[in-house]
Amino acid sequence: METVALTIEGMTCASCVRRVEKAISTFSGVSDVSVNLATERASFSYDKETTSLQDIAKVVEEAGYELILPQNTEVSENAPPTNHYEDELKKDLIISAAFSIPIFLISMLMMFDWFNHLVPLTHDTINKILFILTTFVIFIPGKRFYKIFWNNLKHFTADMNSLIAIGTGAAYIYSSLNVLFPELFSNLNKSHQVYFDSAAVIITLILFGRWLESKAKSRSGAEIQKLIMLQPQTATIKKDNQYISILISNLKIKDIVAVKPGEKIPADGIIIFGDTSIDESMITGESLPVEKNIGASVIGGTINKSGFIEFEVTSIGNESMLGKIIKFVEETQASKPPIQRLVDKIAEVFVPVVIGIAIITFIIWMFIPSENQFNIALVNFVAVLIIACPCALGLATPAAVLVGSGLGASNGILIKSGETLEKTKKISTIVFDKTGTLTVGKPKVIDFILSNHSELNYLQYAASLERKSEHPISTSIVELAKSRDVELVDVEQIKIHSGFGIEGIIEGNHIVIGNESLMNLNKIPLDDKINNGIIQNDGSSLVYLAVNNELAGIFIIKDPIKDSAMNAISKMKTMGIKTVMITGDRMQTAQSVASQLGIDEFVAEVLPENKAKIIAKYQEQGEIVAMVGDGINDAPALAKSDIAIAMGGGTDIAIETASIVIINDNLMNVVKAINLSNITLRAIKQNLFWAFIYNTIGIPLAAIGILNPMIAALAMSFSSVSVLTNSLRIRYKKL
Repeated sequence: METVALTIEGMTCASCVRRVEKAISTFSGVSDVSVNLATERASFSYDKETTSLQDIAKVVEEAGYELILPQNTEVSENAPPTNHYEDELKKDLIISAAFSIPIFLISMLMMFDWFNHLVPLTHDTINKILFILTTFVIFIPGKRFYKIFWNNLKHFTADMNSLIAIGTGAAYIYSSLNVLFPELFSNLNKSHQVYFDSAAVIITLILFGRWLESKAKSRSGAEIQKLIMLQPQTATIKKDNQYISILISNLKIKDIVAVKPGEKIPADGIIIFGDTSIDESMITGESLPVEKNIGASVIGGTINKSGFIEFEVTSIGNESMLGKIIKFVEETQASKPPIQRLVDKIAEVFVPVVIGIAIITFIIWMFIPSENQFNIALVNFVAVLIIACPCALGLATPAAVLVGSGLGASNGILIKSGETLEKTKKISTIVFDKTGTLTVGKPKVIDFILSNHSELNYLQYAASLERKSEHPISTSIVELAKSRDVELVDVEQIKIHSGFGIEGIIEGNHIVIGNESLMNLNKIPLDDKINNGIIQNDGSSLVYLAVNNELAGIFIIKDPIKDSAMNAISKMKTMGIKTVMITGDRMQTAQSVASQLGIDEFVAEVLPENKAKIIAKYQEQGEIVAMVGDGINDAPALAKSDIAIAMGGGTDIAIETASIVIINDNLMNVVKAINLSNITLRAIKQNLFWAFIYNTIGIPLAAIGILNPMIAALAMSFSSVSVLTNSLRIRYKKL
């Protein structure tokens, strides 16, 4: 199965969303269909063996919409997309306004005697001129509504376009018959009143509203467009000792790329020459430039600030960091939070209910005695149809998710789905891994206490064994050996004890290195003489080295606490969130770190496989649990948690498991993610409140004759724009 996200043109309301979803879902080889009104995109998985995109596009077209098939999905194509739908709306709006303004003015002026004396034409002649002008509006700029309405009829469905077509069509047909065959309605309409101005102006106002809506949608998706535009169009590669400029689409992995100060980094890679500082703010959200030298990684789309560098390309296009971020954000925007699913169900029955209310309104007014009861019934019938707005309902949630996910991305926070965005607000407990999450993740050996043996030999044994492990503590011991020019030797019969340590055979000696639990497991007595003078509560980790079942030494290792940790923990506590730390480290180390940071609870000496059980324990107590981690060992706990938060410097498996990825390793971004969820959910609720209130008040007012159809059209158009404008306010919120 292949997953794609493609543009759908022509959708205008929540009913359109349901129709497109149903159309795409008719194929047995298609699954996970999700259509987003705010982004105007459809996301789905399909079996390429049994289903083609061309077939899916045909079904979507039959439903009255257009599926834009992909040309090239590479990130490198960074030209801003052309909004054909917006361009067509603008063209139709100009044409419609050019005819509707004179129609409206003539209709209004006909009410004044001075105009009738001034213009040497009869009312019948003027009405025929209005008929010609309105016909042009109905069948040229207004044809989009009737075309979709006809498709709806063929599929026995209805949407916003149906309401517009029925309302304006009724006004137009009745007025046209009154002008062309006045005797037909002589008993119902003695004044021969016509409503060409209503039909034409309603179409113009709705086109105007949709054009504003389209503009607002474009602004809503501005953050992802900024990400796409980050990548330069060309790159300078080094080939045969010459520098050649090529298109970014021709860049390949292992190419050597040269970047001058002030230029953008065109792809991800590793620096092989030079040193510099790089502005990564557009990716990580961190404002200060990052110092880089040989061996450091660079991210495509960032800006080289100071020095000339050359780097080897490691990933390009959709596999680059920038490409993955864009994909992450697009998937978030394509997903639906639980609250949206309820709205979709309401919207599905909304239009048929409104049509029913309009018919009842017409019938009731026909039974109320009046000189022009048919005219009044018709006007109120049209007003009810036009005032109703499922568009605002359909946009309320996706518009807020669209802007919220974009704001998160610009702050180095990637949220995997709309459901995550909604659920993050409910977090009651946050569980942290210690190493690499609360601490920097770069532990350093601060002391090596020996028994009565040669330090060089035992450091050689320890480092030779530890280089077989990827744990940060193992790395610190290997780094110590390198700094002292200790030559490493071969190791045999290696056995890794996850969460405990490692053992093996070196030069015939049985070497065990790990925590106190591993020593106890191997029945190796811990010499109190060696422990003398070790501060047990300073946050240091102790790693024991045993040779041939005798304790040979202790490494004292310290991993600095992150600068952002204390402030982040403090902010979470003010939010009423319980903070918990779980670690495989010894009790004294865990207690020291928890005490320094003000963490509510901690659990020490935890095996990796037991971290998930601790998460489950809190969940059984009714807590909504978020887990923050960065390593392979954290993956099961991340998977078990309600909200999995992976720090960006972590392993691929931790990031793959995560619901939220913090790109820059700053723990304050966990706080920001919670704030973002609160802000977005608040905007969604405000949008839904106003959308429901608008329809709840507007439809009855139209039914009792208070709202003129043209006022109804104006109000309906601006209801959608108001929802989008409220969502856009999220962009300017401080997280």
